[in-house]
Amino acid sequence: MDGGLHQWVLVVVCLMILVRSESFFVDITYVESAVAKGAVCLDGSPPAYHFDKGFGAGINNWLIHIEGGGWCNNATTCLARKSTRLGSSKLMAKQVAFSGIFSNKPKFNPDFYDWNRIKVRYCDGASFTGDVEAVNPATGLYYRGARVFVAIVEDLLAKGMSNAQNAVLSGCSAGGLTSILHCDKFKSLVPTSAKVKCFADAGFFINTKDVSGAQHIEQFYNDVVTTHGSVKNLPQSCTSKMKPGLCFFPQNMVEGIQTPLFLVNAAYDSWQIKNILAPGVADPHGLWHNCKTDINKCSTSQLQVMQDFRTAFLGALSGVQNSATKGYYINSCYAHCQTEMQETWLRDDAPMLNGKNIGKAVGDWYYDRSPFQKIDCPYPCDKTCHNRVFE
Repeated sequence: MDGGLHQWVLVVVCLMILVRSESFFVDITYVESAVAKGAVCLDGSPPAYHFDKGFGAGINNWLIHIEGGGWCNNATTCLARKSTRLGSSKLMAKQVAFSGIFSNKPKFNPDFYDWNRIKVRYCDGASFTGDVEAVNPATGLYYRGARVFVAIVEDLLAKGMSNAQNAVLSGCSAGGLTSILHCDKFKSLVPTSAKVKCFADAGFFINTKDVSGAQHIEQFYNDVVTTHGSVKNLPQSCTSKMKPGLCFFPQNMVEGIQTPLFLVNAAYDSWQIKNILAPGVADPHGLWHNCKTDINKCSTSQLQVMQDFRTAFLGALSGVQNSATKGYYINSCYAHCQTEMQETWLRDDAPMLNGKNIGKAVGDWYYDRSPFQKIDCPYPCDKTCHNRVFE
């Protein structure tokens, strides 16, 4: 083996050891009792989660974190989803790795390591908002996400969350949107004596035009809400004022949320750049392909379009910025979901904003040690980012 290859193998082995030391595997739990309530995945299978029990001083503290994974907006896309882990618990991995906000080590997760930490699997396709009683025999699709949310919370209440002193609803991506949309609902379901707050990681999806000038995401969300019958599970403070599909956007309903809420988001959210700003349908010649894969490959004009996206994103945050009960950590990274991985949650080389890693800022805000409402300078000023590179 030549020297260069030997060094490369050594680096890979060291990285694998590091990742292993920073994470551990947790078994799946199926909520079989939910089936009788009609609280099921798209294919009718029971909902599921992964639960690592709290210990010591954290035994009555609960972190419920919702998995991400986009949405399905009609029978065709939901049928395709039904035959994946995002539509059926029969196809979910039996174990998932816990790290970052899920870590059970004080070094990696000082404020939540000893809490009951639950990762809720996502299998309804509408951020847990759907509730359609009828099941079309032709498709066999169940749109029951809102029932699943309640059934999972009830199951956890029966497993000790009824004694909760602290409770957090969090999530990443579509799960982050869930934690925004269901924040007040979650508070109403847990004991009134508990301190309850919500975190959303990469869940602040904005309503903006794509590069072709079309309202692509607005139409998509409208279809999601219509297909899944979500209107009755969206905040009434919003649906009384505008079309239900618009209430799937946090910018239109976040002001009405009473429960304290913290947003972690990249201003150049890689999922939103790829799917809201420059979706394939708006870029038929693939001019954005390289840029979406790696921000370093963006042209000057593409970077300007992304700076305009950041401006729109910050404008959409206005409902959060004047609130004493809300916090936010908006960095200038090309990233999506930064709380579930140790390297972006809390580590010596993790992203920093105002001298704090994400894990420190979230912990300080939850425990009222210090508020945090910070927005990073524009790209490429932040040298602490872990910018995503896609294959």
